[in-house]
Amino acid sequence: MKAKVIFGIMLLLSIFASCQENSQETIGRLDLAEIAGFPIVGTNQTTSFDNFAEIEKPAVGDPFYGQNSNYPGNSPSYTDNGDGTVTDNVSGLMWQQSFDHNNDGSIDYEDKLSYDEILDLVDKGVSFAGYDDWRLPSIKEMYSLVLFSGKDISPVSTSTLHLTPFIDNETYAFEYGDLNAGERLIDMQCATTTVYVSDEVNYMVFGVNFADGRIKGYGTVFPGGKKKAFNYLLVRGNVSYGINQFQDNGDGTISDLATGLMWKQDDNGEGMLWKDALAYAEGAVFAGYDDWRLPDAKELQSIVDYERSPATTGSAAINPVFNCSRIVNEAGQEDFPWYWSSTTHASQMSGKAAVYVAFGRSLGNMWGWIDIHGAGAQRSDPKIGDPQQFSNGRGPQGDAVRIYNYVRLVRNIK
Repeated sequence: MKAKVIFGIMLLLSIFASCQENSQETIGRLDLAEIAGFPIVGTNQTTSFDNFAEIEKPAVGDPFYGQNSNYPGNSPSYTDNGDGTVTDNVSGLMWQQSFDHNNDGSIDYEDKLSYDEILDLVDKGVSFAGYDDWRLPSIKEMYSLVLFSGKDISPVSTSTLHLTPFIDNETYAFEYGDLNAGERLIDMQCATTTVYVSDEVNYMVFGVNFADGRIKGYGTVFPGGKKKAFNYLLVRGNVSYGINQFQDNGDGTISDLATGLMWKQDDNGEGMLWKDALAYAEGAVFAGYDDWRLPDAKELQSIVDYERSPATTGSAAINPVFNCSRIVNEAGQEDFPWYWSSTTHASQMSGKAAVYVAFGRSLGNMWGWIDIHGAGAQRSDPKIGDPQQFSNGRGPQGDAVRIYNYVRLVRNIK
């Protein structure tokens, strides 16, 4: 009996060490679903939507059943530690509570730093609330704080009245961009350690914007040489968070033992409208399972591999254990799809957009079509409509709009 116990301990230690060495390593077929160092925090989206607006929560068999409100996931839960820190009870991460980094009692432009200054601050060591092991979060750690109970903000908004950010602003001390310093209210971009390098856009830092509920790559220097100022929150604890443990089950499915989710190895092979994507997922029967669904935004983002992209590895931004369809993008390049989530990206007046994650380039039409946001960006598309209406892009950066996006099925292991 003692020998069996020792063997079990050695096996678990071996697996943990392997995961530390390679964050995206595909491990052998082992029944270790109970090991979940990467529990995904739910999006907090309890409201239901059709193609345009809020509706009653759909029941099984109803149109639009299978959206985020039908599968809420792990409810966000936080503990205010009373010392300027907050513990996320789902992820196990501890965060700084306030964006007021200079402690002057207000959150404004003066609390922001350039990316180099943030890295230098962390490299020199930050002592806060009695802890000295603070770090700048990865994009997956930072995204764990996003809540899709938030409402998208217009880039030209000048009033915070009735605005709802994409973070729990009753727990975290949050403010929108500093209008008095020449910023827009939407300028609430939080830096991470995750970077993106492309021939088209050079060096970008992936950030989470808690004002508009998106992930994108940001340049660290403006034209002319001025450095961009970023918000940030430092984090500590659960160093396994964001590290996948993929297992190829040999039946066309992939299990992530870190998150407790099982994925279909192939995508659906074609773009479709959001409503049809929900129905397709709900009706799917594959590998002996009939409880497949469309993943929510945070589940879908959990399988992005930010070390891979068309620009860096000639591949989709996902571990090669998965298969991705190939497409031709707006620039005429061979590329990889965007994938729908079950999450609506609501605004104050509308629920007409749904969240997608770009596993290929995230294009904008600025100086011609370029990968303006980076593979791994999280954006949103209209749920219905004609993509040709947006043939030249949309918005200040000419964002590509597809409307017909692909599907990657997911189910819970347990």
